[in-house]
Amino acid sequence: MPSSRSALGVLLVLTAALAGLAPPALAADKTLTVSYTCSGGPFSNASLSVPVVVPDSATGTFDAEWAIPPLTLRTAATAATQVQVNGKLVVNGGTHADLVATGASVAAGATSATASTVTSQVTVTSTTEVTVKPSTETGSLKLSLASAPNDVTSCTTSSTQGVTVTVGPGGGDTTGGDIVLYTCKPTSGAEQEVDVKVTLTLPTTNPAPGQQFTIGWKGVYESGAELEAPNGLPTTGLKMYAYASISGLTGLTSATGVGELSGVTVGQPIPLPASVDMKTTSQQAGTATVKPASINFGLQPTSPLIECEPDNSDLLKTYTLTIGAGGSTSTPTPTTTTTPTPTPTPTPTDDDPADEPSAEESRTPKDGVATGAGGTAGPDGRLFVLTGSALVLAAGVGGLLLRRRTARP
Repeated sequence: MPSSRSALGVLLVLTAALAGLAPPALAADKTLTVSYTCSGGPFSNASLSVPVVVPDSATGTFDAEWAIPPLTLRTAATAATQVQVNGKLVVNGGTHADLVATGASVAAGATSATASTVTSQVTVTSTTEVTVKPSTETGSLKLSLASAPNDVTSCTTSSTQGVTVTVGPGGGDTTGGDIVLYTCKPTSGAEQEVDVKVTLTLPTTNPAPGQQFTIGWKGVYESGAELEAPNGLPTTGLKMYAYASISGLTGLTSATGVGELSGVTVGQPIPLPASVDMKTTSQQAGTATVKPASINFGLQPTSPLIECEPDNSDLLKTYTLTIGAGGSTSTPTPTTTTTPTPTPTPTPTDDDPADEPSAEESRTPKDGVATGAGGTAGPDGRLFVLTGSALVLAAGVGGLLLRRRTARP
């Protein structure tokens, strides 16, 4: 089904055609402007600003249009020829066929070339978004004359700013996973844009209220969008903490799990664990919605060294979780007395550290994940939840404070 923007565009074009007018220009494209520093070869331009235009949304494949500005030749052309253009882009959620095209014509004896537009192609692999960024590789833009292709002006950029193309119906990944577009923030070093194809596996049988259950997490990097280990990151003892967001059931907001990491090398992609078991417990029966959430990296869960939050949470594939009836719910036993007997407040023992709330505050992924609200927390053991009527009475009488993670900005 076309978007409202597309439908409006068609209506405007038809109206203009019927009225005998030129169709109006539509703001349906995005422009990535890349600043290059150039040297050598037949052209004397020391710097170039090159706009690369991509559509606002696409499926399958789409064009990236490079607007090559006017160029100045160091010496006059000895024969009629054309400008040869070679260029590279970095595409997350898709693949880019390197630009190889001829642009403006150059007449014999000419000392300049006019502006021209050349086109490369992007193939979509994501189901949600495609991010197009400049390549910072040396000579990611090369200019020459078609008559002398070995004499090359080499242009390089340090820009990493990208633009996003929304994937429409029918495009991208159809293998049952989902691409999560993360912004990863290390405690030291620059932010990184990381894309992970995440698949969740829900329990094969419906868990009962009060019964701990497991949601499986598997993730694979999208090519060219891996998380690289920054300087200062420990290479041994590192763990990944995976979260799932859960909505629709009172008191259950997430599941969390931990995966051990090995083979970590500074400056190289951090290997993801083969799988992670995320655990939680619901005290209510009903149906909930589950989707991937944040992933953190560190030595312990309360002090992450890298925090990765999804940028496309609202667009992610969701899974249905059903909590069966029964389990922890029981009918109260009637007593022979007319005065209700209060339930005593449980008293922590000095020998059991699990009864003492941790002094450390946990961190919460931005989309509302708080593993403590989900009943029994995951294997990192950050939160312990008391269940049943003892909790209700203790909260009312003793003012028990349930810790929740502080939401990340």
